[in-house]
Amino acid sequence: MTGAPEERTAESTRLSLVADSGAEDDLRALFGQSTAAFASLAGPAHMLEAANAAFFSAIGGDGRRRLGMPLAELVPELAAQGFIALLDRVYRTGEAYSDRDARVLLGDGADAREAYFDLTYEPRKDAGGNVTGVRVIGVETTHVKHAQRLMAEHRALLEQIARQAPLEDVLEGMARTIETLAPEQMLVSVLLADEDGRHLRHGAAPSLPDFYNEAIDGIATGEGVGSCGTAAHRREMVVVTDIASDPFWDDFRHLAEKAGLGACWSTPVLARDGSLLGTFAMYHRTPRAPQASDLALARLFAGTAALAIERHRAEQGRLAAEARARAARDDLAFLLDASTALASDLDYDQTLQRVADACVPALAPLCAIDVIDCGRVRRVAVAASTPDRRELLSSHVPDCGAADDAVARVLASGATEVARRPPTGPGPWPELEVTGYLCAPLSERGRAFGALTLLSADERVFDGHSVALAEELARRAASAARNARQYTQRVTLAKDLQAGLLLPDLPAIPGVDIAAHYHPAGEGLDIGGDFYDVFPLEDGKWAFMLGDVCGRGPIAATTTALVRHTARAIAPLLSGPGAVVRAVNKALLDRPPSHGTGFVTLVYGHLTPDREGLEIELVRAGHTLPLVLGPQRTVRAVEASGLLLGVSGDCRVSPHRLHLAPRESLLLYTDGIIEARDRDGAEFGEERLADVLTRVRPRPAAHEIVDTLTRAVHSFTAGRGVDDDQAALVLTATGRGTGAPVTPHSPAG
Repeated sequence: MTGAPEERTAESTRLSLVADSGAEDDLRALFGQSTAAFASLAGPAHMLEAANAAFFSAIGGDGRRRLGMPLAELVPELAAQGFIALLDRVYRTGEAYSDRDARVLLGDGADAREAYFDLTYEPRKDAGGNVTGVRVIGVETTHVKHAQRLMAEHRALLEQIARQAPLEDVLEGMARTIETLAPEQMLVSVLLADEDGRHLRHGAAPSLPDFYNEAIDGIATGEGVGSCGTAAHRREMVVVTDIASDPFWDDFRHLAEKAGLGACWSTPVLARDGSLLGTFAMYHRTPRAPQASDLALARLFAGTAALAIERHRAEQGRLAAEARARAARDDLAFLLDASTALASDLDYDQTLQRVADACVPALAPLCAIDVIDCGRVRRVAVAASTPDRRELLSSHVPDCGAADDAVARVLASGATEVARRPPTGPGPWPELEVTGYLCAPLSERGRAFGALTLLSADERVFDGHSVALAEELARRAASAARNARQYTQRVTLAKDLQAGLLLPDLPAIPGVDIAAHYHPAGEGLDIGGDFYDVFPLEDGKWAFMLGDVCGRGPIAATTTALVRHTARAIAPLLSGPGAVVRAVNKALLDRPPSHGTGFVTLVYGHLTPDREGLEIELVRAGHTLPLVLGPQRTVRAVEASGLLLGVSGDCRVSPHRLHLAPRESLLLYTDGIIEARDRDGAEFGEERLADVLTRVRPRPAAHEIVDTLTRAVHSFTAGRGVDDDQAALVLTATGRGTGAPVTPHSPAG
């Protein structure tokens, strides 16, 4: 190349400018229609020489579509964010710079927009390598960034659902996530369908005003009922682009206008089986039609909401099932405990009191049980949380003839009565603060004989479950009360029969101190087989006996009566105890089979008091050996032989005579005493009996001997119930007999 150096330099500069200008033209052509933002900046002031439409759209649209201005004046917010400083560095160093996912805030105040770009800053150089400006190429990644954040938030929601977080927390979080990440302002609402799918309830809407949420809570599902009601009815998405003109919003337009809503797109939330779970709605402040990305977002989060709601319903169903199972177990445990308590006592009144106690506080804070007794209502049991309330409830007795009395009505109808108010008719209801009652009949053979009344004094409500439980308890209580009443009647009958077999009072015999003891086995329901008797004869003599019939119950009672009354009838006619016992044996053998075939053991004798003591003649027929207790606490057995009665016609008995000096005693007893057992199964025995008698104080009275013996047996058995009847008869000589005849009296029983 020829010419002066100055000419060559000028030419080189011209060519460089041309080359640079050509490159810029190419870049403008390349990025003119591109979605990537392109700008060419000149000089140290970064004058905007060229830019494509994407650049102007990114920085704010038509309002900033101006060339020939420094970038810092055109987009002043970039300086504070460090972008102008980056341009300065590239212009100064001539080195390119790249930045990925650079965050840029464009605009001011409420109109500011957050955007993300992949930016490349390249120096513009002339042919001589001098930097003349900077080219900026930016690819907006805002949507990608939002999508990444959206997926991250979506995963977090799914994790919440998997952890079974509360449904309201999941739905609230979902709504806020969408509102935050949406490129344009959006307000999200989730409504939940009732079980029948006919109404929608508020689920989550963090940005909608409270008055709006309250107004649409409970709206019906149906055609034309706003966007959500219609979407729920159709089971498909409903898009309303302009609420102000859409007929679906005729009934809600004033509400939407007050809330500042312009558009609403609602998507039904459906379960896997197609049933309605709710709706997912996206609101906008201005009329707007959805883009493809909006529809995809709606589908994504409607599915997420469906998953959360289904999981919630499944969990609620599981909890409800567990609660029902737990309640059923509690009910069963309550009824079992109540049944056990009912079975633990066979006293009529006590049984019903146990029912009342079982009801408080498990079923109610107050309980009363009334029964019909001799044509009148009797309050037989009450239970309350405090003694004062118990006393107050006890003082009230229902009026059986009053039409306004709940107990009277239940007794008349035999049907349960329930109310969420105090009972009608007079009663201490205000003082007890009664708020409701449940009255169930106690029935026997279809007829009510009593009523179980539960009274609430709080927020407790007697529902169907309470009624069923109370009625089942009343049924069991009625059965237990019936059994207790029958048992009481049988015990009373047994005692009456037993009273006829035993002397109600021992006779007063001059010269003789008499004491007796009788303790039937069990609780007295079965009539015992032990018996004793003392009755007068002629010429100042007296007959005495103590025996034991094999078996228990009515047959034993029949045999006992046969022995006693046979002896009483024939003793005045025969010469001595042996003849009387043989006659008794014959009577036992002659009894019909229906009256029993059991044998009898017996000690029968005659005594005659005198001033020297007692003359006694006795016969022992298979019974335990009588014992004589001397005044110095010596004990000796009376060895008299004899066979059981009622077994054989050959009644071999040998009368035995003895004399009791003053303060000597004759003890007759049944084998129930010596066969009493302790906790280890050991018997009381004859040796222990003799030992106990030696510890009686010297010259004891007859009742002292009986008391000492019975206390020793009770202590030995540790208070346990006896397995066999126990009877004892003590005859003690006093030495004050006159021998004067005593007029016989009628046999006892």
